[in-house]
Amino acid sequence: MNRNDAARLGIFVKEPIAGFVKTRLTPPLSPEQAARLYGVALAETLHRFADRSPRPILFFVGSAEFFRTHYPDFKQFPQDGDDLGQKMANALSLLHADSCGAAALIGSDSPDLPIELVDKAFAALAKNQVVTVPATDGGYVLVGTSGPCPEVFSAVPWSTPEVLPRTRQLAREHGLCYTEIDRWHDLDDIASLLALVERSPESATAVHIRRELSHLLRSTA
Repeated sequence: MNRNDAARLGIFVKEPIAGFVKTRLTPPLSPEQAARLYGVALAETLHRFADRSPRPILFFVGSAEFFRTHYPDFKQFPQDGDDLGQKMANALSLLHADSCGAAALIGSDSPDLPIELVDKAFAALAKNQVVTVPATDGGYVLVGTSGPCPEVFSAVPWSTPEVLPRTRQLAREHGLCYTEIDRWHDLDDIASLLALVERSPESATAVHIRRELSHLLRSTA
């Protein structure tokens, strides 16, 4: 078994409840519209990565029953920790315990994240201890480690543009070999919805945006 065969991918997910997901999009979206959008992006993400071997593990927030009912083919664990950093560090530790290779986490806010970009990130972990795929908003859409590295998740100002600079700083301070792979996009504002429709017009999420939210896109274009 080579390193990439053993690599484990985790996906952070939430139950699509109005007022609980995509709150940065409300307004102009209603909480119900934001929840439906997130539900489509979630389903598309899991569909695209379902054939990966080994199949990704879900780390969820919300009802365990929801994920057991809608996504029974995925192994699932509740997110464990007091903040996002602890949750990610704990999830990666679990993934490493389940694998003899590298581990990485993605979210469900980047439904058109290229699979080849994930593969490049795993390949980079053959020579690095930490890898990210930066997001255009100052965070990242993927983080991977060659072994448990909880240091890079401590005292990070989550949901701010300082996430990536702080991650670089922590890796440097703790002597960890760190690299970044390209850049990708998540769905946090109307501009990012427009960009997804233009970038990946055939994706299920883009189709949903055109069908359900076209009036909002026109008013903000």
